Amino acid sequence: MSLTAVQAGAYTHHMAITSPDPERLAKFYSDTLDMGEPVRHGAGWLVRGPGRRLIVSKGAKNGLVHVGMGVRDPGAVADLKARAEREGLAPKPFDGGLFNAGAFSVMDPDGNVMAFGHAPEDQPSKGLRGPLQHVTFATRDIARFEAFYAGKLGFAVSDCVVRESDGKVMTTFMRSNHEHHTIGVFYQERTGVDHHSYEAGEWGVMKDWCDCMGDRHIKLDWGPGRHGPGNNLFAFVTDPDGNWIEISAELEVVYDRPARTWKHEERTLNLWGPSKLRA
Repeated sequence: MSLTAVQAGAYTHHMAITSPDPERLAKFYSDTLDMGEPVRHGAGWLVRGPGRRLIVSKGAKNGLVHVGMGVRDPGAVADLKARAEREGLAPKPFDGGLFNAGAFSVMDPDGNVMAFGHAPEDQPSKGLRGPLQHVTFATRDIARFEAFYAGKLGFAVSDCVVRESDGKVMTTFMRSNHEHHTIGVFYQERTGVDHHSYEAGEWGVMKDWCDCMGDRHIKLDWGPGRHGPGNNLFAFVTDPDGNWIEISAELEVVYDRPARTWKHEERTLNLWGPSKLRA
């Protein structure tokens, strides 16, 4: 048997990124995103809060080492790996320290490494609620990106954003469970991470997050606002390396509806006000 990512119940478990000053960046997340004191993790640093984990190691600014996708049980990991093998994705054994034995990784067409594994049960941790919810990417070829995640790994497309002048797909949102998206991709003349997002749950908790930023004299870059696709509330800040961070709330839960199409216009990305179109 080989499961789709949706059938395996995959969710965004952690990210591993690089920084010229990893300890400094880890301390930023520790303080600003209420993630506890950094601890050594291999050659880097690990910070974690309720439902969220980030590994920062030495390297270039804005570098992605991998995205860690949790899977509901070891059997589902094995089935998803069988699908990846059948689709010719050449899965490799993965040992990043945050998954149980049996994890694997694949590389997408832009060179982003996605690891899938079953995670040990979290120890209770203090801090504001905010699980790592989704990661979005920039790509020059959305069709190829979607063919990899939806066509080969079995993510489901929730929404697309299309430019009316020529019918070009500018954005695709894909899910691996019932949340509107765990992976998104924007057409840009570059590749890499666009932003990563933490789910506050509801407006009151998101307000607490914004107050937390204000207490630390960190200005919001964009928002609060409401996206069209996903219907979620949002606010964005930027970390010291220039990584874009979203705080999200009330993301749409999707059950078997067909994918929707949105116009490529400012209102699609912010129903309430100013927007940030990528291209």
